[in-house]
Amino acid sequence: MAAQTGLGEPRGPWFVSPELDPDGRGRRDVPGGGGSDRRRSWQGRLLAAAGVVALSTLSGAAAGAWVADPGDAPGPEAASAAPVPAELVTAAERTVPGVVSVLVGGATGSSATGSGFAIDDQQHLITNDHILAKGGGGAVTVELPDGRRFAAEVVGREPGSDLAVLRVPPDAGLAPLPLAKPGVTRVGEPVLAVGSPLGLAGTVTAGIVSALDRQVRLGANRHRAVQTDASINPGNSGGPLVNARGEVVGVNTAIATIDGSGSIGIGFAIPIEQVQQSADAIIGKGG
Repeated sequence: MAAQTGLGEPRGPWFVSPELDPDGRGRRDVPGGGGSDRRRSWQGRLLAAAGVVALSTLSGAAAGAWVADPGDAPGPEAASAAPVPAELVTAAERTVPGVVSVLVGGATGSSATGSGFAIDDQQHLITNDHILAKGGGGAVTVELPDGRRFAAEVVGREPGSDLAVLRVPPDAGLAPLPLAKPGVTRVGEPVLAVGSPLGLAGTVTAGIVSALDRQVRLGANRHRAVQTDASINPGNSGGPLVNARGEVVGVNTAIATIDGSGSIGIGFAIPIEQVQQSADAIIGKGG
């Protein structure tokens, strides 16, 4: 299987295995005795099937393909959904106004879209570097939740961490999102992924933190990631993963797939510690 970027562009091999230790070697300290061969066989099957997909949306994607079949509509028994915790509703209300859509148009005709969010009152925005790369280095436009659009300056890029900083004019008036303190994120806590999957701006999905410090390989780079089961899809790249207090715990970056199946409920976000460090370095250099 060739892993993919965006919606269908072949690229590879970007694989992730939950059985990789931090230095990238397969674990050998598996209890039970005599299981190393079975473990290696299991890892091989997983690596052959599971890929990590960056979440920007490339131009030319078949938007019309994402149409619900009326026959699949939920019946009466599905009408009473579980109540949504009030703190998540409040977190969504606070977060959505600070999240933008990022549109990049390349001079060669290539383009890409993703998400981003404000991190300070100087109108600096965080997004993923791979969105800019897929857009061919073209002009960057930011669309606000109210529909206004602004040309964005690229303050700086850090491909190694897959992060970039943009800046829009002061009259954009974006409210910065609060960042979670380092080390406070816990496995099992509820989180929201906010962004523009498939161009649907202001989309909010809920889940939990599934794991911390997950080792994920994206291209030639290895990343520490926050794993989540919140639904994230192409176009979510660069958007925030926030906790129930509305604090950003990570930047949504990739999903795991099996044989190109799309989202299977395993997503990855760059931890806020890395985001803060990279943002400070980029802004310090670029002003």
